[in-house]
Amino acid sequence: MNATPPRSHRAARPRRRHLLALGAAAAAALLITGVFVIAGDSRPQRIGYFADWNVANRDFTVADLAHSGAPARLDRLMWAFGDVSEDGLCHVPGGHDQSWELYQRRYSADESVDGEADEYEQELAGSLYQLRLLQAEYPDLRASLSLGGWNWSRYFSTAVRTEESRRAFVASCVDLWLRGDLPVREGEPQGGEGAAAGIFDGIDLDWEWPGGSGNPHNVEDPADAANFTLLVAEFRRQLDALARETGRDYTLSASLSGAPGQADAYDPEIFDHLDFATVQGYDFSGPWSEATAYHSNLYPPASAPGANSADAAVTRFVDRGAPPEKLVLGIPAFGRGWQGVDGADHGLGRPAVPADDAYDGPTMAFSDLEEMDGERYLDEEAGAFSVRVGDQWWTYDDPGVIAIKGDYVLGRGLGGLMVWNLDMDPTGDLVRAMDESLG
Repeated sequence: MNATPPRSHRAARPRRRHLLALGAAAAAALLITGVFVIAGDSRPQRIGYFADWNVANRDFTVADLAHSGAPARLDRLMWAFGDVSEDGLCHVPGGHDQSWELYQRRYSADESVDGEADEYEQELAGSLYQLRLLQAEYPDLRASLSLGGWNWSRYFSTAVRTEESRRAFVASCVDLWLRGDLPVREGEPQGGEGAAAGIFDGIDLDWEWPGGSGNPHNVEDPADAANFTLLVAEFRRQLDALARETGRDYTLSASLSGAPGQADAYDPEIFDHLDFATVQGYDFSGPWSEATAYHSNLYPPASAPGANSADAAVTRFVDRGAPPEKLVLGIPAFGRGWQGVDGADHGLGRPAVPADDAYDGPTMAFSDLEEMDGERYLDEEAGAFSVRVGDQWWTYDDPGVIAIKGDYVLGRGLGGLMVWNLDMDPTGDLVRAMDESLG
């Protein structure tokens, strides 16, 4: 099986590669168990995305998240996703299912975080009320509402087109998600002004992507990248105004692509307004690839020195002027697979077709991959992992890879680790590894 390499060995590559890059900051660094940790008050963040739609699709509730043990090890929960309407405003999409699961569904005692059944007349129910209960149990756990994602970034371009539209868009997001003004629908007693107030203290901008190459259904404009910078500034302005009003701090973050060329779409000025940004350290390969390849490797494998990697993605943003301490490296709680793979080179780089018997096409949850009975291989130099079962080959992050990536984050002075997404890690094993790797 995959034994975790000694800490000193895992730290050697990040420390050697980035010692010079630390520059003057290295003088203020501490050498602890073979890893450079930048001195300061900031603690690397532990962040996890909760995919709200999987309450219905995979029957993974907030109570299941509580039972996993992950909330005790997380600093911030990213709630995915908030939608942008065709008019360029934040809204809860129409239709019964979305609003019902989000804030109208009454939970029974055995479904609820606190073991008590919801009452019919309470002004907030659904998964948002369960999140409020979770925060009562874990008062240090903060939550951001993440806007967009792959499917709901369609009208970001519309929302940011003009100064007037940006102001209206941001104001609608503040009212809906931070002030908690939920719509009242279909005669149900839930919703109304302030019904969800205080649950979220942050907004996460997951526009995929302002530089293009996102969902082919997205509305696009040549000015999208420049307008994204203006959008970030407008969010910062309105969040600061809200903070003066409420006396509470509000967090602004963004999700950034790890694909080559995407970093150029982001003006470094965005980091003047963001508290942090997550960099997607995954999806480097997938069903579009004609041969097996790691999809979340930290470094290029020896057999493919030009391959994309998490380190390359981070470096592209640092080279563009991003402060390393504001970059949080994203890790996947899912793997990607191929079939028709022969056994050479542990199955890496072999011609194949996407696996067709997985959770979502050629994608499978970490928890299911860990149960596979096959040949497992930890590529310590690439910071990647694979398992071969018959003629299928899967690549994903196991706790050993997370340990390597945690050392990397410490070695580069990054802002922490983020996992997408928590329902694929139902026993909290990856979150535990993430937490332990960051010290």
